[in-house]
Amino acid sequence: MSKKTFVIDGAGITGIASFYDEINRVFMSGEDWKIGASLDALNDMFYGGYGAIAGDEPVLLVWRNMDDSRRALGREATRAFLEDKLSHPDRYDVARIGRDLAELEGGGGQTFFEIVLEIIRDHPNIELIEA
Repeated sequence: MSKKTFVIDGAGITGIASFYDEINRVFMSGEDWKIGASLDALNDMFYGGYGAIAGDEPVLLVWRNMDDSRRALGREATRAFLEDKLSHPDRYDVARIGRDLAELEGGGGQTFFEIVLEIIRDHPNIELIEA
């Protein structure tokens, strides 16, 4: 069975908002709505059933200019992402997020980019290629 191919261009990704713009351009162009800036929504989209992926069909995801994305979604973007969540204690587990932030500031923890890669890898039907 041939794989449906999608291409993300990391050259235009300058932060989390533009990452989701690119995701929506690639995967949600046929929909009359877009996914929001949510890692849970991103994960759900990769399961398929809406957007460009139909269920667990085989997918080839080509990520061009991945190093640009890695930098744009690195420690600074992740810090801002976590700090924003801390400002909404009614919606998020601030104790866990505080630990994640402390770990990040200590030189460990995952960046937003690394979390996105982990999400993609959790979908066995998706083959990711850096181009």
